[in-house]
Amino acid sequence: MASSLEHCKFLECLKRKRVKITLLDSQVMGVIHRINLNKTVILEDVYDVNSGKTFPGVKLFFGHDIVKVEFPFSENHDILSDADEAHKSKFQTCKNRTMQDHNVHDDTVNYVVIDELQEKFGPAVTRIQEQKVIGIGADYFEQERLCWFKVATKNIVYLFDILLLGGRAFRNGLCMILENHYILKVTHDCRCIAKCLRAQFGVSLTNVFDTQVADIMLFNKDTGGFLPDMVSTLQEVVRLHLKVPISEMFPLWAQEQCSKEKPEVWYIRPCPPALLTIMAVSVIHLLPLRLVLLDALMSDYTNLVDSYMGSYQNKSVNLLHFDRNGYELPKEARELEAVRQKRLKWASQCYIVSDGGLLERSSFRPSLHS
Repeated sequence: MASSLEHCKFLECLKRKRVKITLLDSQVMGVIHRINLNKTVILEDVYDVNSGKTFPGVKLFFGHDIVKVEFPFSENHDILSDADEAHKSKFQTCKNRTMQDHNVHDDTVNYVVIDELQEKFGPAVTRIQEQKVIGIGADYFEQERLCWFKVATKNIVYLFDILLLGGRAFRNGLCMILENHYILKVTHDCRCIAKCLRAQFGVSLTNVFDTQVADIMLFNKDTGGFLPDMVSTLQEVVRLHLKVPISEMFPLWAQEQCSKEKPEVWYIRPCPPALLTIMAVSVIHLLPLRLVLLDALMSDYTNLVDSYMGSYQNKSVNLLHFDRNGYELPKEARELEAVRQKRLKWASQCYIVSDGGLLERSSFRPSLHS
């Protein structure tokens, strides 16, 4: 009987081979991405032989559903059918364009790709569970199917390949992290990610700091009570609050472009290194961004504390004023309303106010009274 090591070597040799699999009710053709010892097969570039229907990304097949496996093409005579060739060409073109359009060096960020439960998955989950604050992000196909889930710590980004891991990733650790009330999750626009996690995997995201919401609250404070007509994208928030140079913003723009114009790139396996770097960069700014936004949101509070100390440092306790209801509100606190009115006037001069009473972000024009 062959040893487990020999089995692994044999299965490794089958990678990248084109195979035809007969199932109980259909036949499919694809390229072997991985064969596991538990008798599951993962194929990429899959299509149905009879209907010609294509399945983007990778697809998992269980051993008990497989009736027959064939390798119809030898290495010296690899003649593909028209449908197979067209399908392969489509994804290869998409892959090549991704590499050309997003020429990012993979040494700009420290990341780890996790596409199986053995070896790297367990240590990664343990490391994440030790954190107090993490950044999270996700990439989808048309905001329906989760393809990649990203977790950023202070020193490293973990890229979980959900197409390959499936629900096992959440059942074996990610769910405990995302539902943990003691781990703060920082993300930008939590609506899609929360909906997707709940709908696909039954995960309830808790204890979230949303940088898009924080940006809205800060805009409201800085304009004296106005709300913006539009929310900000991640790259806009990073550029505005972290002052990141334009030369370093390309990965964030590329990530948004892929999600809008070519969402099928998240299905590509193996994933191009440039795309992996883009995904990692999209979450590394979340942790420092949270700190900057918190400081900005608390600026009125810290200024008022400084005023308190400056006004009463050299005064006797007996000079504190009382009224019949208790301590009188200090004049420093009453000045907050004057500050708000000044901001309101400034915002009215610098922005166009819409019919609905919102400020049009794109209409901003610097005022002499900045």
